[in-house]
Amino acid sequence: MEEFRNRIIKVLSLISLMIAFGTTGYMVIEGWNFLDSLYMTVTTLTTVGYREIHEPSSRGMVFTIILIVFGVGTVLYALTIGARVIIEGEFREIFGRKKLEKMLRELSGHYIICGYGRMGKIVAKELREEKVKFVVIEKNPDAMDREEGFLALKGDATHDEVLKEAGIDRARGLISVLPTDAENLFVVLSARGLSPNLLIVARAIEDGSEQKLLRAGATKVVSPYHIGGLRMAHTVLKPTVVDFLEFATKSGNLELQMQEIQIQEGSDLIGLTLEECGIGRDLGVIIVAIKQLAGDTRFNPTFRSTVGAGDTLIALGEKSRLKFVEEMARGKSS
Repeated sequence: MEEFRNRIIKVLSLISLMIAFGTTGYMVIEGWNFLDSLYMTVTTLTTVGYREIHEPSSRGMVFTIILIVFGVGTVLYALTIGARVIIEGEFREIFGRKKLEKMLRELSGHYIICGYGRMGKIVAKELREEKVKFVVIEKNPDAMDREEGFLALKGDATHDEVLKEAGIDRARGLISVLPTDAENLFVVLSARGLSPNLLIVARAIEDGSEQKLLRAGATKVVSPYHIGGLRMAHTVLKPTVVDFLEFATKSGNLELQMQEIQIQEGSDLIGLTLEECGIGRDLGVIIVAIKQLAGDTRFNPTFRSTVGAGDTLIALGEKSRLKFVEEMARGKSS
């Protein structure tokens, strides 16, 4: 978009320069007024030759010849370049839109990020780091043109048709981080109506908005100001704990990561205890908690704790070791 704008500005500047040159020349050489000089310049440059308001002098004739030789060619060149830029831009937009629509139709098991402000950019960055499929919906074109590397849909996320275009019926989850609670509320209502079982995470800004978003259908509600305040208080009261959590959850950290690992059907780990799995003994991975399929969570499980199908392991360890545990959790079918 920026390149297209710059090329159009150059074309218009070139045409304006030639018109200014011709108008000024007739005013100085012939002493005509501005309108007559402008009229003579435009009819000459466009090769219309409608009529001459005044009979030019010898010097005026020479100047007209110069204007025709250099000016007409320059203006025609500028108009040709301008037409080509516009046509190329239109074709690029059409083909780009078709390509985006095709990619969106083929997308499934992805996440939808509504809003690409400061929080939206952070969410997109984290999902991209984990190689998770996602599409961003943003109604401000300027916010999207500077970014590359992911699917971006320009539109209003509060509209059902935009959510449908983003593949909400095939999505794994939706994250709404629009600027206002009202917009996030509209998105949650629309998304829940279109996909009853969808995971929906919404941002709450004002006090009291959290309960409204939950009643509207949000699975989880995050209040950045509340979380930020707690983090700042804990940084003062429990600095070592905060340092450890930041180290364990920092994106791109290769030494230590905290990860959720779900036990899939067909996994060899089903029915085994943590000791029999050998996750801690052989891989050095610490199981912090086990969230069972029924919803109960066992914190600090013992080595006799049993792993079941559908359970989610909260594991802490090196990233390469965690990847190995994920392969074990997927089972033979993977």
